[in-house]
This record gives sequence, structure tokens and C-alpha cells, in this order.
Amino acid sequence: MEILITGNQRIRELNRRFRGKDKPTDVLSFPRSDGGDIAISAEMAAINAERYGHAAADELKVLILHGILHLAGYNHERDNGEMAAREAALRRQLGLPGSLIERTEGTQKIAPPKHGGTESQRTSKGKLKTSPEVRF
Repeated sequence: MEILITGNQRIRELNRRFRGKDKPTDVLSFPRSDGGDIAISAEMAAINAERYGHAAADELKVLILHGILHLAGYNHERDNGEMAAREAALRRQLGLPGSLIERTEGTQKIAPPKHGGTESQRTSKGKLKTSPEVRF
């Protein structure tokens, strides 16, 4: 498995090419016979971390978990809550903040914005700094 962390422009290109949606998104999953790949927008991760009041590193973990569940065959758009339940259980076990599914269903509360700019603008002590593509 490979994880691509990139910017909104590249994630938009991937979303348009593979899903026919001409807009950036936070995470995409690409199944393969040997597992699959995940692409994440660092810009969207930073914005979401700020919006939901948690660390950018935690947001990346939430996005990776969501992508892995898609690679495992879950599909929250048509599984009657099965993926949401699995993601919530794993998130609790891992000590992660709210899931993407909770956000889209409007069940997660949004924290008030922090002062001092967005997460992508701060660079001290492990904060995510938006940059070109990074591969793990």
C-alpha cells in the first residue's frame, strides 16, 4: 500500500479522472489486488483539523482509516451504516477524533475556529505544513 499526501490541485485531478467529480476531496482510495493506494489532500486535512478542533496529525489518521476501510470493501454510500459503525469502533480504539461519515451526516460538533491562522500556515512542533506531494 502507498499513501500519497498531496495538494488540492492533484487530488482534484485524481477525483476528476477516477470518479468524474471535478473538485478536490479529502481522501481517495484505489483498490488493487495487493491491497490498494490512498491519496489525501494535505490542504483539506489542515482545514478539517482546524474546523473540527484537533491536530492535523490526527486528521491524517482519520483520513487514512477511512481510506483503509474503503480498501477493505466498505462503502458508506450504500451499506446502511456498516462502515460508519466499523469506523466509529476503530476510531474509539485508536483514540481518534470524529469520523468523516459523522461529519457528512452532521452528527459531529464543529469546534470554534482557533486563532492565529489555519493549521497549514503554522509550522511549530509537528504541525502539518502544506507542501508538495509526500509519499510514505
